[in-house]
Amino acid sequence: MMYGGATLAIMASGMPIALALGTVAVIFMYFFMPGASLDTVTQNVYEEMASITLLAIPLFILKGAAIGKSKAGQDLYSAMHVWMGRIPGGLGIANVFACALFAAMAGSSPATCSAIGSAGIPEMRKRGYSGGFAAGVIAAGGTLGILLPPSITMILYAVAAEQSLGRLFLAGIGPGLLLVVLFAAYAVTKFKAEYRAAQRAYAADPAAHPILAKEHFTMAMRFGSLPRVMPFIVLLSGVMIALYGGYATPSETAGLGGILALALIALIYGVWRPADLAPILESTLKESTMLMLIIGMSLLYSYVMSYLHISQGAAQAIVALQLSRWLLLAAILVMVVVLGFFLPPVSIILMTAPIILPPLKAAGFDLIWFGVVMTIVMEMGLIHPPVGLNIFVIRNIAPDIPLRDVIWGTLPFVLLMAFAVVLLCLVPSISTWLPNLVMGLPSR
Repeated sequence: MMYGGATLAIMASGMPIALALGTVAVIFMYFFMPGASLDTVTQNVYEEMASITLLAIPLFILKGAAIGKSKAGQDLYSAMHVWMGRIPGGLGIANVFACALFAAMAGSSPATCSAIGSAGIPEMRKRGYSGGFAAGVIAAGGTLGILLPPSITMILYAVAAEQSLGRLFLAGIGPGLLLVVLFAAYAVTKFKAEYRAAQRAYAADPAAHPILAKEHFTMAMRFGSLPRVMPFIVLLSGVMIALYGGYATPSETAGLGGILALALIALIYGVWRPADLAPILESTLKESTMLMLIIGMSLLYSYVMSYLHISQGAAQAIVALQLSRWLLLAAILVMVVVLGFFLPPVSIILMTAPIILPPLKAAGFDLIWFGVVMTIVMEMGLIHPPVGLNIFVIRNIAPDIPLRDVIWGTLPFVLLMAFAVVLLCLVPSISTWLPNLVMGLPSR
């Protein structure tokens, strides 16, 4: 209790998360652990971070930065728009699909929101879609960046839970597609409602409304949109084949993806000069440094918790409550939701894993399946206040949309994610069938 209270107090002071976790860990090491422990702080941090799996993180960030800083997002969105223009709400669906594909290439939620939203939101608003709807679609679509592989959040969960990263990546594909379908279905429903409202307004006042306009795209225009997009689809497919076909480890796959992404933007967009590459490398360095610092301090924080038997005691206290397995799961997910009000997914995973995973494993839950469920719950945290990282990304690229409209626009997607979690609890095979098919049943 004292450890958690000290953590909350220091975080409330405004100190960065990484420094807050490291400060708490060092203070408790000084007062409650042998004096020699302080001499091993750097050694402990280094040993905890010396993981071949964590090596994939900066390399996937490089791949995402290369794609995100180029015009790949706009080209991908344009291609989706042209191909789905005849479907009711096709522009909204195009944004969802573009977010899903870009997320699978970049592995970053903010990058997906920024890349697709910078093109998608102005286009939706120009065609009469409400600001809240446009913002909600992009913000929710961006959350797929931490669910669809390669997901940096899942890499960290695999390390914290000591689970197979390849199996975890595969387990996220089914639920990711489920969310894409749910988001697309809502986009159609919402479009029809706004279209009917526009028709009623037109009947009362015959002034042209952009949403009533019909767009026509020829087959030549459709196929003409593909050449700039197909190389990145090939990149995504190649990375997945290399990873799941057993041809390369996750770290090797990340390195291959980063190099190929740099090669593609050089060939397609002419991004090869040092001045062009500088923003990509700078973004990669900043994000990687920040993330690795959080990881290192979080692992030190977890080490102190384990040494002082805080995590074991908390896990035993949870077990002692003798909750039914589903009530236990519900209580843990509610805790994750509350933490999502204040913390990013990276910190939630690394801070809670030592406490929540042992009771869940003892209750018979599949930790791969739980990793997917937890990821979706943390996705909800990206689009609900007060933190809602994606909300602030949207505000940055569309400052003319009131914050109130952005929040109301995202709430239906939060409910859809909650529905997906319930569905995964009722039908776990949505997540587990693909890894079992590709990699076989897990050993017990």
